[in-house]
Amino acid sequence: MPVSLFVFIQFEFPWALGPADGRYLLRPGPDAEPERVIVLGTLAAGRAGSAYSAAAGGARGARRGRWAARGARPASPEPAPVSTTRATIIDPVPLAAENQARAWLEGLDREREITRASDVLNRVLHAQRIASADPYLHEVAPTQALVIRAGWGEGEQVADGAWLHARELDAEGGRRRLGVRRRSRRDRAAALRPQERLAALLGGRATMLVCEELVLRARIDLDGGRVAHAAIELERAYAAALPELRAEGRQDLALRVDELEKLRPHVEEQAARALALGEREPGQRPAVEEEALQHALGRLESALRARTATGFNVT
Repeated sequence: MPVSLFVFIQFEFPWALGPADGRYLLRPGPDAEPERVIVLGTLAAGRAGSAYSAAAGGARGARRGRWAARGARPASPEPAPVSTTRATIIDPVPLAAENQARAWLEGLDREREITRASDVLNRVLHAQRIASADPYLHEVAPTQALVIRAGWGEGEQVADGAWLHARELDAEGGRRRLGVRRRSRRDRAAALRPQERLAALLGGRATMLVCEELVLRARIDLDGGRVAHAAIELERAYAAALPELRAEGRQDLALRVDELEKLRPHVEEQAARALALGEREPGQRPAVEEEALQHALGRLESALRARTATGFNVT
């Protein structure tokens, strides 16, 4: 009797994701077949020191000479152990032959499969946040994973997070959707800008707009397929952004602010549709235009990037 094989994408993250270890079924409806099986398992705790040591080694080396000259021997405590969570996203449709599984792996579209798998995992994490009423649970990005694998195995194997064959993937395939790209040497100055702005914000030399947090929340929900949430958050982001940007009196942003003003009525219309609960049947999705939200959100994100591209709003 031929053995059924199941293909999967697997992530490992260096923290507890939130849901308890176990197997979860993702269905589009109560009577529908599962779309994906999600297996979560906590691995043995390990030390979190390697990345920290690599990043901090240079600074420690520079200080060591000064400490030695003073006759001091500063304490260097070991980092606390951390939990690693393995999340395996399994296609529940079995394959009857190993050559089918090999063909799937050889023809794998990394960007699409990594993005799809992370979307599934984030649906689980979002549901856990709602179920537990814990606002501090959050979604994950593929680039945060310690390792990403694609492979296949028998049913009980993959249900336990194991496999017959697997290959490690890099996270680049899942970055495009998240707006992250590989940087060249010419991009290094731009790459430093978030660090520069962070220092300015923490040092009280720059201001943080209310709309910036709302834009980030709208982006998370829109990328996660929660268009109603995104529509409401984007409407609030526009309501905050327009007076905030106008108040700064930046002539270099005037055309962008005018564009946002023209987009605002359509954004408000989408939010109204998302809130029109009485006009929908139970379980019916709101008639929100996702493409319109993508465009309006993208233009607001572009305006905020332009705001910090030539300098910060230093106080």
